[in-house]
Amino acid sequence: MLVREVVQIKGSTRRKLVGFLILLPTLVSLGVFVYVFIGWTVGVSFSNWNSFSKLIKGEYIFTGLRNYMRLFEDPRFQTDLWNTLFFTLFFIAGCLSLGIILAVLIDKGLKGSRVFQSIFLFPMAISFVVTGTVWSWIFAPGILPKFPQGMNLLFKLMGLQALQWRWYTSTTSILHFNLALIPVIIAAIWQLSGYTMAMYLAGLRGIDQALIEAAKVDGATDRQIFWRIKFPILRPITLSAMIILGHISLKIFDLVYSMTGSGPNNVTDVPAIYMFETTFRANRYATGSAIAIIMLVMVAVVIVPYLVTSIKKEV
Repeated sequence: MLVREVVQIKGSTRRKLVGFLILLPTLVSLGVFVYVFIGWTVGVSFSNWNSFSKLIKGEYIFTGLRNYMRLFEDPRFQTDLWNTLFFTLFFIAGCLSLGIILAVLIDKGLKGSRVFQSIFLFPMAISFVVTGTVWSWIFAPGILPKFPQGMNLLFKLMGLQALQWRWYTSTTSILHFNLALIPVIIAAIWQLSGYTMAMYLAGLRGIDQALIEAAKVDGATDRQIFWRIKFPILRPITLSAMIILGHISLKIFDLVYSMTGSGPNNVTDVPAIYMFETTFRANRYATGSAIAIIMLVMVAVVIVPYLVTSIKKEV
């Protein structure tokens, strides 16, 4: 009996060792290409490496929080933070609202719902660069020869000339919200509302139908069933969707860059674009690293609490 237990322990230890050795290359790569580079970026953000010559010569001078203080005093970076805030709020609200509406309609099993389900999911297969390019043509305010009027042409044909405006070249803002962000938000919602629809649809189809039938027997209306039974059950899915969408919106780059760029007076600028231009065009590595770390902290504020809560639930 004792010998059998010893053999089982050795077999278990061997399996753990083999599993560790299989994961070791991935762990080493993750440590080097993620965490080591994050540490390197943090070190650069506290330095004076704002020129290519200093980077090559290795003239590292510790400057403390100077780069961060200058950033938060920079009007462009302040605009970037406001743009990120409004983009995140409207983007998440739009994706969640449209996603749950589409999921409820498809869950009813209407005729042709499977076809529309595929259509709504299709934008997920397209890259943000393609989405940004196409939607820039749609909202083109008279700047592209092949698309001289864009969305304004549609309004003109419908007799709604009052709705024509300069879209993403407009410099009008209301309470720090630049109206030029509206086309970008619409394009982002179009791309990812299908994703939230798929999440909600999976949740709806996982609800025990016995609960629904019991509510109907008690005389509950469809609206009451949704708000008092389905919606509470879907709350974990809503939280997960908010975390994923928030993570995407805080580091958004390719959609904005391909669609509008920073825009006139930086009306559609975001931290990722500022970081790209600062680091790879102006060679201000320390400032670009500081922007990258601020973006990392913003994403961590969204992701880490969710991960901690998930781990505690599993334990």
